[in-house]
Amino acid sequence: MKNLTQIGLGIGLLLLVALVLWQGVTDILRLLAASGWVLLLLPFAWLPSMIPLTEAWRQMFTADRRPPFPRALAAMWIARAVNNLLPVANIGGEVVKARLTYLRGCPGPTAVASVIVDKTVQVIGIILWGLIGVLCLYAIDPDNDFAQFALIGFVALGAAIAGFVLVQRAGMFGFLAHFGESMLKIESLNGVSVGARELDAEVLETYRRYRPLGYAVVLKTFGLVAQTAEVWIGCWLLGHPIGLLEATMLKSLTLTLSDVAFMIPNAYGVQEGAFIMVGALVGLDADTALALSLAIRIRDVLLDPPGLVVLHRIETHRWFGRATA
Repeated sequence: MKNLTQIGLGIGLLLLVALVLWQGVTDILRLLAASGWVLLLLPFAWLPSMIPLTEAWRQMFTADRRPPFPRALAAMWIARAVNNLLPVANIGGEVVKARLTYLRGCPGPTAVASVIVDKTVQVIGIILWGLIGVLCLYAIDPDNDFAQFALIGFVALGAAIAGFVLVQRAGMFGFLAHFGESMLKIESLNGVSVGARELDAEVLETYRRYRPLGYAVVLKTFGLVAQTAEVWIGCWLLGHPIGLLEATMLKSLTLTLSDVAFMIPNAYGVQEGAFIMVGALVGLDADTALALSLAIRIRDVLLDPPGLVVLHRIETHRWFGRATA
C-alpha cells in the first residue's frame, strides 16, 4: 500500500508540473500575483466548513464518550495534514484521528469504530455533493454531456462505499491500526489495535444509532457545500467572477473527480486537471482554472505543515514520558 501511494505521489506531482509547464509558468504566476496578498486569506473562506465536518464525526460517539468539540477539531486538522502531506492513501489520517481520541481516554474499539463509520458517511456525503453538482450542471446547460462522465465518478465512489460495507460485515477492522503502526513508525498503539469481533460489535452498534447517523450525513454534505465559498471568492480575486450556481457545480465536480484518485496524495495534478476540464464549462480559460486550483492549495501550505508539527510534538512528549496528547 505504501509503495502504491508513493508511486501515486510521483505520478501526481509529474502531472501537476506538466500542467503548469503546459499552460506557462509566467502566465499562471501573473494571474496569482495580480490578486495580491489578499489571496493568502482564501483559506479563511474554507475554514468554516470544518465545523459541520467535525460535528459529523462527533455524532459517531455516544453522548458520554463524545470528545469535546475543540479536541475533535484539532484531531480533524492533524488527520487532514497527515492525509495531504504523507503518502498514506487517505487512511493514515484516520488512524491518527483514532489514536488521538484514544490517547484522550476513549476506549480503543470506540475510537477506531468512529473513524471507520465516519469514513463511510464521508463517501455518502461526497456522492450526494456530486449529485448536487450534476443538478447544477443540468440547470446551467441541460444539453451538456459532461454529466455522463461525472456519473463514472459516482460509480467508482459507489464501489468504494460497497467495499467499506463488505469489510465492515467481515469484521476486518483491526487492519487500520496495524497499518498506522507500520506506516507512521511510532510506538505501539497500545490498545487501539483491537480484536476484530470487538471492533465489529462497536461498528454495528454505531450503525444502529440511525438518528445521529442521518444527522452526520446531513452535516457532511453541508460541510462540503460550504466549501463552495472558496471557489466563488477565488474566482472573484483572480478577476473572473462567476455565479454561485456555477461555483457550486465547479467545486462539486472537481472535488468528486479528485476523490476518485484517492491513491494520489492530495490529488496532486488530478485536481488541477479537473479544474481545467470542469472550469471550461463555466467559461474559465485553462490558465485561470489552473491558477484557481493552485490558489486553493494555499491552505495546504499554510494549514497542513503545522498539523504535522503538532503531531510530532505529541508523539515526542509521549516517547520521553512527558504530557500525553
